[in-house]
Amino acid sequence: GLGGQGIVLAGFIMGKAAALFDNKNATHTQDYGPEARGGSCRTQVVISDSSISYPYIDNPSVLAVMSQAAYATYSPTMRPDALLIIDEDLVKIEKGKHDRVYAIPATRFAQELGRAAVANIVMLGFITAVSGVVSMESMKKAVLESVPKGTEELNTKAFDLGYHQGLEQVKVKQDKG
Repeated sequence: GLGGQGIVLAGFIMGKAAALFDNKNATHTQDYGPEARGGSCRTQVVISDSSISYPYIDNPSVLAVMSQAAYATYSPTMRPDALLIIDEDLVKIEKGKHDRVYAIPATRFAQELGRAAVANIVMLGFITAVSGVVSMESMKKAVLESVPKGTEELNTKAFDLGYHQGLEQVKVKQDKG
């Protein structure tokens, strides 16, 4: 994504959910450009039931992107069976190129909740529902322990909105076959 979208915080929260609350092994790395806002930003989270020997991801099994530049840079590295998750208002994908795609207007939903800054939390709820990488309970607990005091209600609404949107999309895809 881009600096200012809360990408690094989202990765931290996901790693926290996996390691502290789901009792898995997790690593979290991050990198970003020199700009305070608007520059490219990336976070990588490796989650495993066994020991992790290398904290970087060469070929992601799940890729969540919240900017067109991130899609252009990282989608070519995806495994063929990888799950691609996008903010549909910010990312346009190549049709027919990806088999497993889920899309949510995370930023628009966050704006409708009154604060664009919670788009990352909307996306975390969505990722939780469509990927199953961490449990809903663990992710929600990690979110509430990681957001600024006084924003818990807003962040809970953002998480729940993303999570329920994800469950709906999973159900639709299962019904289609």
